[in-house]
Amino acid sequence: MQYLRYIGKNLFIEKLSIKNISKKQKTPFYIYSENQIITNFLKFKNTFKKTNPLICFAAKSNSNLNILRVLGRLGAGADVVSGGELLKALKAGIKAKKIVFSGVGKTEEELKIAINKNILLINCESESEAKLVNSLAKKLRKKVSIGFRLNPNVDAKTHKNISTGKAENKFGLSIKSFKIFLKTINSLKNIKLDALSVHIGSQILNDAPFRKTLSVMSKLIKEVRLNLKYVDLGGGFGINYTNKEKPINLNKYSKHVENFSKKLDCKIIFEPGRSIIGNTGLLISKVQFIKKGANKNFIILDAGMNDFMRPALYDAFHQIIPVSKNAAKTKGKIEFVGPICESTCKFGIYKNYQKINENDFIAITNVGAYGSSLSSNYNTRPLIAEILINKNKFRYIRKKQNLLKLINS
Repeated sequence: MQYLRYIGKNLFIEKLSIKNISKKQKTPFYIYSENQIITNFLKFKNTFKKTNPLICFAAKSNSNLNILRVLGRLGAGADVVSGGELLKALKAGIKAKKIVFSGVGKTEEELKIAINKNILLINCESESEAKLVNSLAKKLRKKVSIGFRLNPNVDAKTHKNISTGKAENKFGLSIKSFKIFLKTINSLKNIKLDALSVHIGSQILNDAPFRKTLSVMSKLIKEVRLNLKYVDLGGGFGINYTNKEKPINLNKYSKHVENFSKKLDCKIIFEPGRSIIGNTGLLISKVQFIKKGANKNFIILDAGMNDFMRPALYDAFHQIIPVSKNAAKTKGKIEFVGPICESTCKFGIYKNYQKINENDFIAITNVGAYGSSLSSNYNTRPLIAEILINKNKFRYIRKKQNLLKLINS
């Protein structure tokens, strides 16, 4: 994050000291840089400026209403995967004709919302879903634009739990099945196939799987002679969670997308989430206790896996940095863990970490994507606050959930 730096010994986000904020706001809490969000979006847009795609932010990565509003003002659309996300995007001011609805198991209720709101596309993922959309559209006396999500059987070379484009994954329709379905689609009078959609996975750091997907899509579209308004190329662009990782070279990929778009004469849609919001957020937590173990010391934080699930869910690494630096070093290994009654409630092991004491504050980095959106009330813990920073001002974009309201609900 370019808006995160140490001034002297203290960590600042934009122009505000995190230590000072931590004294006013009870930990744990999420904190985001608004200017980093803006910078990331505009950089993505500029990278693909020759193609001029519709950029539909993947709301599942972070569905905070205020963050959606920031992106909506920049011209972003939204990729949603539930009726709730759809209604949130509309409430944030994102236009219906900039919303695409993805997901393998949309309910009748959700599809009715999408049809009545006249969104850009419902990206169907099965023959049964397309038939249901047609049936509902007929009852509502509408003709609905759909996309069809394909499963291109491309290995994205990412974590198995975030791979979505291989034959064994539940997402999309195989090319063989899609070709069979095309023979009957003309009988469905209340839907119109305006797009093909694809999404092969998340946290992808190499453009080779994307280029292979373009090749598969191009070959199929030409073979079956589809005349499409849109091709939705999904998202999945990775960021560098560690110093060893290098983010994907989107400049190189953009040239392939430009050629693809020109040859097929269609509008491109992207669904970036992590690459827009991932490096904009921190999870601030306090050291509750330090406990000696047989082989390492446990640094017990007040943030738990219910607040931040990615390490437990994906074995994900997120660098943990001190809010205030010092020159002293700890002896041996330490492990940052949380209070939840699960062995998976842990955040990372370090050697030669700086000296750390009880009541110190730490920051878990790069938590903007799939941080707050995956949080829960597990162990009957309230959802934590979220704060948005802009230069030297901060505002709450979600207040901490009231415990009494939680236990009485």
